[in-house]
Amino acid sequence: MPAVIRGGRRQAAPAPRRRTATASRGPARNASASATVFDQGLTPGMAWMGLGAFALVALAIALFGWGADISRATGRAVDNQIAALGFRLEQVHVQGASAAGQRAILDELRLERGQPFVFMDLDELRTQIEGVGWVGEARVVRLLPNTLVIEVSERRPTAVWQLAGETRVVDANGTVIPGADPGRFSELPLLVGAGANQAAPDLIPLVQRWPRLRDRLDAAVWVDGRRWNLLLRDGSVIQLPAEGLDEAFVQLEAMDQAQRLLDLGFARVDMRVAGNVAIEPRGSA
Repeated sequence: MPAVIRGGRRQAAPAPRRRTATASRGPARNASASATVFDQGLTPGMAWMGLGAFALVALAIALFGWGADISRATGRAVDNQIAALGFRLEQVHVQGASAAGQRAILDELRLERGQPFVFMDLDELRTQIEGVGWVGEARVVRLLPNTLVIEVSERRPTAVWQLAGETRVVDANGTVIPGADPGRFSELPLLVGAGANQAAPDLIPLVQRWPRLRDRLDAAVWVDGRRWNLLLRDGSVIQLPAEGLDEAFVQLEAMDQAQRLLDLGFARVDMRVAGNVAIEPRGSA
């Protein structure tokens, strides 16, 4: 082995490095690991680079107080860069909504598969979702690298409200549910009159608690903005008082249990005066 002179001393020359073969033999191991990431064409190094860029921009915005316009523009630029690394919207999961509610939510958001994902404004999406008639409250969660989860509490149809020849579906608070087709909810109680929807929260729970009345009820008419007339399917009318609605229902149920009142086919039960019940038989003058 030849020697080299360094600083007056003889030293052995280093042995030449051996080249290692670059071709691999046999199938690669763990090819399916982290399939979600690699199926997107994203390597671990690229993923960490994208997350690092996201963190740096967020930190800069927080520390230096960039203006809203600058931060949004920067966010979009970085979002596009991160999207190029594979962080794009691929899946949307809507939880807590009926099929009709899901369609209404997705139609409102108009999300596109493959759009930039990291800097998506979740508060703005939540506001859009809560503007959909079916939705009471919403929560939006981003799951990297590509999934958006939408959780909603849906406003349940409780009654159909008729006013001036038009019908609308309302929830338990009497709020109109936009886009709900009244024709699909013929089994719900029918409320008639101006303000009937707002007074409904006091009446509907009492009706639903009494199945014999609920199954015979044709409509509830809000009279003079202060009390209800219940119209039964056999033509009978129950005139309820302006005050003491709970007590009136307790009295009616007691009479029905004792005398099968709802099966008698009366013309009218007048309960407008508290403590005084007048029953008018059908066919009387």
